[in-house]
Amino acid sequence: MPDFLVVLNKDEDTVSFIDPVQGKTHKKIDVDHNPHEVVISPDGKKTYITCSLGNRLNILDNEKMEVSNRLAHPDFDFPHGVGLSPDGQKLFIASTFSAKIFLIDTAQEKVTHVIPTFQKHSHMIALTPEGDQIFIPNIGSDNITVFDPEKKELTNHFPVGGGPEGAAVHPESQILYVANQEDDTLFCIDIQSFQVMHKLRLGRCPIRVVFSPDGRYCLVPNREANNLSVIDTVFPRVEEKRPWEIKRIPLGIWPGGTVFSPEGDKAFTANNKTNDISVINMTSLEEEKRIPAGIHPDGIAYLRL
Repeated sequence: MPDFLVVLNKDEDTVSFIDPVQGKTHKKIDVDHNPHEVVISPDGKKTYITCSLGNRLNILDNEKMEVSNRLAHPDFDFPHGVGLSPDGQKLFIASTFSAKIFLIDTAQEKVTHVIPTFQKHSHMIALTPEGDQIFIPNIGSDNITVFDPEKKELTNHFPVGGGPEGAAVHPESQILYVANQEDDTLFCIDIQSFQVMHKLRLGRCPIRVVFSPDGRYCLVPNREANNLSVIDTVFPRVEEKRPWEIKRIPLGIWPGGTVFSPEGDKAFTANNKTNDISVINMTSLEEEKRIPAGIHPDGIAYLRL
């Protein structure tokens, strides 16, 4: 069976399984209202999708390519960011308007804990590679909440730029990268001291942060600039010893969700308002083609069964 891009089409309430090589949609299925973010289990058997306006988590059986379960909770209010523990046993959701974190047992497929962040618009989930710390950008509070998943408690809130949304932890350096959409910056933060190490000025409205499998590159789609910032994370400017933006790749309108192939040779970005997926060659750092998607594609994941 070939690999698939799992693409969430927000304005038609569907998920497309797309062959990333042929560019053809293998199957499209209906899900709950307004699917936003997506993560795939480590064994490739399940896909977890937050349907934000439907206030549900949809769970897909990847072999059958169908919805196997739908989870609701009274405190779901625009569930959005989603992340998995490295072993796939725990799922974490950030619900934007209730400003709460939800812990879900993936074996039982039920919510086990609900923790308020006491912030405004808790929106995304970023885990360390070991899964021992979770970072939640709070768009309305201009800060990051730190959560200990073992103790199931908040351990810190620290300030960043305006309107933080995209966030990810570098797989080797353990530096947290945060995209601040209101002041067009990327912050690089030491996760031990919570101090800002570096700041980069990017394009208008940087909205996601994605690292290549080897950690060499960081990709940040700039939603209102319609391009993709490529950041070299290995400190190419020796005298400055910091990550550096090396290119902006023009894409479609409103680029958002971005994912790498497992080999890291290709990256894929969903263009929300041109209803397609940009395929980026990571050797030439160029967009090489577009793949049609559904209406308003955003969340995207790479499935290898």
